[in-house]
Amino acid sequence: MACAGGDTAAPPASIVKELLARNLVGTSGKEIRMLTVEYLPGGASLPHRHNAQVFVYVLEGAVRMQVEGSVPVTLGPGGTFYEGPGDIHAVSANASQTKPARILAFIVKDVGAPISVAVPAKERR
Repeated sequence: MACAGGDTAAPPASIVKELLARNLVGTSGKEIRMLTVEYLPGGASLPHRHNAQVFVYVLEGAVRMQVEGSVPVTLGPGGTFYEGPGDIHAVSANASQTKPARILAFIVKDVGAPISVAVPAKERR
């Protein structure tokens, strides 16, 4: 969580709930994580990467998504989005300033690897 000066913590931009974590059968060293992300009104993530395959399904609201090198998209309920292992997730945000948005994400990654890694500005294309 980011701090907004002094000891006052800023409210979270999103709420992540892990639903499932399992090793993939027949694929050594890989696991799948299933989680929901609720973006609060106006909420967004800083640029990041997953070093994994990420499959996103929009459950409610509207989200703006973009990987570097692609055009940004706005997705509503039923919309899907994919991130590859080398992608930088440049835009991940709630498209609304007044209503929450929620996505379901399936992440296929190396066992023990972090789910998300911040991408410093100098690494962005």
